[in-house]
Amino acid sequence: MFNPAFYRHFAVAFSKADKNFHADKFVKEVTTGLADLSLNQRMRNTSVVLHKHLPYTFEKQIELCRKVIPDVQRGYVSLVFPDFTGLYGKEDFDTSLDALKYFTTFGSSEFAIREFLKKDFKRTIKVMEKWAEDKNHHVRRLASEGSRPRLPWSFKLDEVIKNPQVTANILEKLRSDTELYVKKSVANHLNDISKDNPDKMLTMVKAWDKSNPHTAWIVKHASRSLIKKGNADSLSVFDFEKNVKVRIDNLKLNKTKLQLGDTLAFEFGITSEKKTTQKLVVDYVIHYVKKGGELSPKVFKLKELNLQPGKTELIKKSQVLKDFTTRKHHAGKHAVEIMVNGKPMGKKEFSLLI
Repeated sequence: MFNPAFYRHFAVAFSKADKNFHADKFVKEVTTGLADLSLNQRMRNTSVVLHKHLPYTFEKQIELCRKVIPDVQRGYVSLVFPDFTGLYGKEDFDTSLDALKYFTTFGSSEFAIREFLKKDFKRTIKVMEKWAEDKNHHVRRLASEGSRPRLPWSFKLDEVIKNPQVTANILEKLRSDTELYVKKSVANHLNDISKDNPDKMLTMVKAWDKSNPHTAWIVKHASRSLIKKGNADSLSVFDFEKNVKVRIDNLKLNKTKLQLGDTLAFEFGITSEKKTTQKLVVDYVIHYVKKGGELSPKVFKLKELNLQPGKTELIKKSQVLKDFTTRKHHAGKHAVEIMVNGKPMGKKEFSLLI
């Protein structure tokens, strides 16, 4: 994304906004050593070099950035503008936050806003509470995403981890948002809270009106980690059975020896042993072999069902075993385990040959 073609376009856009901008010099400097830089390093390098080529006050620099950003490709590359703001604007709070609000509509200011939360949490969170009521869904989403306690690719917000109540006003305002982009962020924010403060998260969402479909969606996705763990309070939020009485029959694998790229397929029957209908969430766990030989469990969603008394349901699933950037497979004995409402119910081993 941050390649010579992008930088030529980027430089031309600044040349149009500022007649004194030396496009050729900028492109030459910003692309020097480019091949050795990672994605995020390229973004940061762009901010640093841009700052050198805009010898003005910060307010003037932001004015130019605001003019240029509509001419730059939307998405990840647009994050250079919030990055520039977070890097050089900490002493100009009002200009910076107004700029981040605007820049987020082109990509996201979720990482840059955390620099201001780190510097002055109370002042910044008050502005973000207002953003939660904005007409633009990108701005509303920034209020939630930027204040997540455990935002991926960023540092933790200890203030929120210690006291989740500090972002409660933001989440309350967004609890019935109709935009999926916003709903996902609110659910992820709540899921973050559940990792450190499950009781406080559940207390918050229990008070919400889950007859609203948007609120119900948020709460269900926010509770996913707790439900996978069989947390009784999280199960009760959606009336999942607390005292599960089922039997897993004939758990079968298609193969007991697989190679990378093969499809792992399994099936089993789940039978109710209770006199009343049970609302169940069925997950499966693959216990992956790590590089050192120990096992690392990964939980996957499988099915939700209302199981009638004495009834049996056949469940089937298949999954291709392949490497991802987030997971590399290693040879050894793996296992598939079935979980019902967070409780382990049956396991089968298989060998992966690499």
